[in-house]
Parts: sequence; structure tokens; C-alpha cells
Amino acid sequence: MAVLGRLLISTLLGLLILGVPAAAGFGTQSRSRTAPEGTTLDWSLPNGDRASTRSAEVSPISAENVARLHLRWRFRFLGSKISEPNSAPEALRGVVATPIVAGGIVYIQDATSTVYAIYRSTGRLRWKHRFRAPNHGRNGLSFSSGSVYGATDTTVFALSGATGRLLWQRRLVGPLEQYVDIAPVIANNLVYAATVGYPPGGRGALYALDAHTGAVRWRFSTIKVPWRHPYEAGGGGAWYSPSVAANGDVYWGTANPYPLGGTARYPNGGAYPGRVLYTDSLVVLDGRSGRLLWADQVTPHDIRDYDFQLPPVLVPDTDLVVGAGKAGIVIAWDGATHRRLWQTRVGRHLNDSGPLPSRRVTVCPGFYGGVESPLAYEEGVVFVPVVNLCARGSARGYEPISSLDPVDGTGEFLALDVRDGTVLWKRTFPQPDFGCATSANGVVFTSTFDGHIYALDAATGATLWQTSAPAGINGCAALTGSLLLVPAGSASSRNPHPPFELVAYGLR
Repeated sequence: MAVLGRLLISTLLGLLILGVPAAAGFGTQSRSRTAPEGTTLDWSLPNGDRASTRSAEVSPISAENVARLHLRWRFRFLGSKISEPNSAPEALRGVVATPIVAGGIVYIQDATSTVYAIYRSTGRLRWKHRFRAPNHGRNGLSFSSGSVYGATDTTVFALSGATGRLLWQRRLVGPLEQYVDIAPVIANNLVYAATVGYPPGGRGALYALDAHTGAVRWRFSTIKVPWRHPYEAGGGGAWYSPSVAANGDVYWGTANPYPLGGTARYPNGGAYPGRVLYTDSLVVLDGRSGRLLWADQVTPHDIRDYDFQLPPVLVPDTDLVVGAGKAGIVIAWDGATHRRLWQTRVGRHLNDSGPLPSRRVTVCPGFYGGVESPLAYEEGVVFVPVVNLCARGSARGYEPISSLDPVDGTGEFLALDVRDGTVLWKRTFPQPDFGCATSANGVVFTSTFDGHIYALDAATGATLWQTSAPAGINGCAALTGSLLLVPAGSASSRNPHPPFELVAYGLR
């Protein structure tokens, strides 16, 4: 894979100053540490920690014993599926949220926004809070100080972690902000959430709510200037959780503008001329005030649905920030100088830059392509799940999203050296990798849309363990002590009516 835009000497000098750890040897220098097999550890945020490393700080699971994982329990979701016949593939799912764990209880949300509290040791239900609010987005939960925070398609809420009782709720959706599609994150006594916008006139925004009352403390619009053609254009916002630095600054990846491709009247994104700040960007805000600190737009004037949506990884003990999105590009910044240090293209690329022609062509990455789900970081290595699924589009628009079938795609999984973006190893899979990356002690987990779960050697990419879940996987795993929790909650054209389950695997 190519590594683009590097000035080798200045980059290496900058990285030496930053003190980036070497990418060799998964052992005593690892941030993850082995622990006794009975250890119970929390995974209370969607991406494990506020830096979004998706790496278990202390875990008994390691490359040496991961082959001993076996099924511990299954929790069956009933009434979670929200799709209709012949609906878009993104609707063919019931559970895509990352499970979180706090105090021996697993919390998870389904596509109807219902929240479940499940005993970690047995998989038995403790309580359930039903919302009956369908949400196709990447929803999910966070836990802090005894409360569970989440969102429906319109409203952010807080529940009692002990009983499921509703503590507060705050509606964010209005005429110009159509959906809440995000797992909130808690920091600074604030709940960070977001909306997304669609035509006509949608203007997605980033929010901070008071963690105790739900009152809006600040709002940042990701659409800097008014739409030139508001009845045709829309977009922006965020649909993955942000990351929060130790000083309280909040790092967001933002969504794309619409309509994709363009229209007969406004081809090639003519409905939204210009760069369209702050879509498809890394956006960094003061976490307490919402003031913009800095931003870098990855895809100016996007006409291909290239959200830069993923939670930015804040590399521990450095100023490095690593982000990625649906354009299939992984980028590292120096957070102190805001300068790009490296960028690496991953997956298949075809007709992915510049204006689109008047006739339809194959565009890769497509709607469901590129880096769709979160990265992981451990000991100098960034782990990247990739989806290869193309689409057909032109200057006047794309084929309907419903014409795409995820089972027609393939997957990749790469390990990149955090110092310069060099590909250390790559695996290919017969199905798309929507399953994120999750790491601990020299082993990295991922999964594919057909329900296969893989544990890979973080140093070589070799398969250490694998198994199959009862349904497709379009969500992230979580690690808690000796348990790997995997949400198997997606249907497909090949398996349209699977049981949706949260599956727990533990060490023998």
C-alpha cells in the first residue's frame, strides 16, 4: 500500500520529538497487560477509553492463550429487527451497538433503541428499558457514575444503571437536524453527542449536554456557511463517538454533504459549491466551551459519500492523532502542530477523486466501502478494518443504495506502523469487515459480515483462533476480563432471518 505525502526527514524528526514507541515486539512494553483469568474489568465507553484505542489496558487474554476461548453464554434479542422487505442493506440489522461493561453488568442497545442490562457472569437479563424508537444508525451507550447514557433517533437520554429508570431526556432533532445516530461519550461532566443532516437544508451539529440534567451546554454546527441551495443540499454532523484528550479537548470525525454525485440541475455537487466546511473533517473543539481549536478537511467538496467519520485515536503518551473514514485513507496528525505526518490508502480505489463523468462508472470505495468501523491501537501499531464494496455513480447521481448488497463485498485487515503509516501486514477476508478492531496483549480481534470472528497475531496477522456467530456482525466487540463480547445482530440476503444475539466467549 502506498504511503502518501510524507516528508521523510521532517516526519521522523517530529516523531522522535513526540516519543512514538517502536512498533516491534508485543511484550513487556505493551499498554495492555495480562491479568489473572478471574479478573473483571470494565469497558464502560464504546471504544474502551476516551482516547478510542479499543485496547484492553489489563486483560488475561493474550496471544498465548486466546485459542482457549469458548462459548460462555448467549443473550437472545427478541423484536429487535427493524427492516422491511427489500429495504436498504443498512436497515437489515437489529444490534450494531458496542456492548459496554460496568460493575459486572453488560449494557447494550438494539435498533429499536431498547436498552438491556445483562449479568456479565451468566448472560441473564437484569432489566430492560424499551423506547420503541427505530434507529438505523451506529447507536450505543456509555456508563459513568452509576448512569447509562444513550440516544434514540431523536433524543439523548440518561438511565439509572441499577434499575433502568429514566433520569432525563433531551430532544436534539429539529427541522434542520434529522437524526441522532451516535453512541454518546461522557467526559468533563458533559455528554457529547451529535445529529446528522440530510436534504433539504440539513445541518448536522455536535453537542455537549449537562450529564446531570441533559441541558444543552454548547452546540457546534458542522456546516460553516448557509447552503447555496438549501432545498437541494444537506449533510454534516457525526455518527461515531468522539474522543476526549486528557486536557478535555474533544476530537470528532464528521460526515459528508448530500446529494451524492449530484443532480441533473446541479451535477457534481453543484447544490453545495465550495469546500463545505466542516464536512469530512477532523474537528477539534474545546470540550468545555465548544470553541473550535483546529480542523483539517480530508475530502473538500465530497461527492462520493466519503465521511471521515471514525473516532480519532489519540495515541497514548504522544501528540499523535490517527483518523480514518470511508474514503479508504488513514491519516496521522501531530496534535501539537496540526500538521499531517503521513497518510496511507487502504482497500480498493477506483474513480475516487475529481469530478465524476456524466455516465455512471464504478467508484471504489462505495457507500459501504473504505474504513467503515473503528480502528484499534496497541504498542506502536494501528489496526485497520477495511470494506471493499464499490458503487456506481455519475455527476448526476448514484444508483440507489438499496441496489448494493454487502455480501458482494470483501474485507481486509491491516496493521500500520504508527510512526510512518507503513503496512506491516495485511489479511484478506471473503466478506466485508464491518467488525472494527479490538486488541489486547498481542492479539487483535475483528469480524466479518457473515458472522466469522477472528483473533489474529498482532505481530504477524496469523490466525490464532476463529469461530462463527449465529448472525452477521456489523458492530464492535468489547473485552472485559476474560470475556470477549460480540454483538451478532445483522441479517443479510444469504441469512435473512437469523437469531440476533450478544455472544460471550471466555477462556477455558
